[in-house]
Amino acid sequence: MKKRFAFTMTDRQCRSTESVAERLPQLNPGKILAFTMAEILLSLTIIGVVAAITLPSLTGNINERTWNTQRKALYARFSQAIALMPALNGYGTLTEDSSSGASDAVDTAAETFITGGLSKVLKINNVCDSEHLPDCGIPEKINTMHGSVLTVPTKMSELNPDIVSVDKSDSYGYHFSYSQLDTKAAAFETANGESILTFYNPNCISDMEINTWAESLQPKICANFVYDLNGNKGPNTVGKDIGFITALYSNDTSVVSAIPHMSDAGDSNQYDASKLCTAQDPEYRLPNRDEMASLFVNKKLVDMETGRYWTSSVVNSEKAYIIGIELGQRASEGARSAIRDIRCIKR
Repeated sequence: MKKRFAFTMTDRQCRSTESVAERLPQLNPGKILAFTMAEILLSLTIIGVVAAITLPSLTGNINERTWNTQRKALYARFSQAIALMPALNGYGTLTEDSSSGASDAVDTAAETFITGGLSKVLKINNVCDSEHLPDCGIPEKINTMHGSVLTVPTKMSELNPDIVSVDKSDSYGYHFSYSQLDTKAAAFETANGESILTFYNPNCISDMEINTWAESLQPKICANFVYDLNGNKGPNTVGKDIGFITALYSNDTSVVSAIPHMSDAGDSNQYDASKLCTAQDPEYRLPNRDEMASLFVNKKLVDMETGRYWTSSVVNSEKAYIIGIELGQRASEGARSAIRDIRCIKR
């Protein structure tokens, strides 16, 4: 005969099957569970410390991406606009009115280049002469690439004195002499809100092949534009919101814009120069001869004063171009044999 067993669960046993969440209020009905003030303050402190560490980096990365996008868009607009101009020289030339004096005539060159030339191919909102540059959003001071503070140049000789007049020897003993007009700067604002400081050589010439060991870059520089992507807002620093675009040659104009690395990549022959750029930073490469010429023009902004630098431009299978930053000479040297400096750029 089978025995039957009846199991009866007590109230206590039944309650043991309840969830912990249901039981908690019954365990201590008079107690309210919550964080203490000390725990809340500790959590807020930790969140604040983490935010203080990460937010500047996040903000900086966002700014860098924004500036890179603006920079590329500005360069594209300038390249297209200048390509539409038949020639870059001849604006504000020294001709007719001798009673005004040569210096007065020269002083209008950059302004005339903007109003009579650029404004026909580029949307411009406002034009300012050298005495009213802040009215176009140009800051009074610029932070150079290495952190020095530079008063905004108001004429070509202040941008780079070696553009206007050179009569000296470089560190290699090569003597060079050259002089040209010292024109005053002008500025304008674009329809997109950029402020552009403009330096102009009304007597610039077209490109020519090298007939001697070295030739001068200065007469080939037609215009140099120092741009500020956000006006006086800051940080007004080269390589961030401030950069430059250079136009070379009166015909078949070359328009270049480059940001150099903070330091040289070393020295080598021209064949190995690109490898040093890649090793220094994968985003950087060896500049071509016109990009390196632009660094010569703006050498005070990027803190480059001396050296002969390789370019990626070749003369033939045996020779490549170098640019002398000290004096502004362009020359050719043996690509495999000569050892020269290397400064890499990103576009």
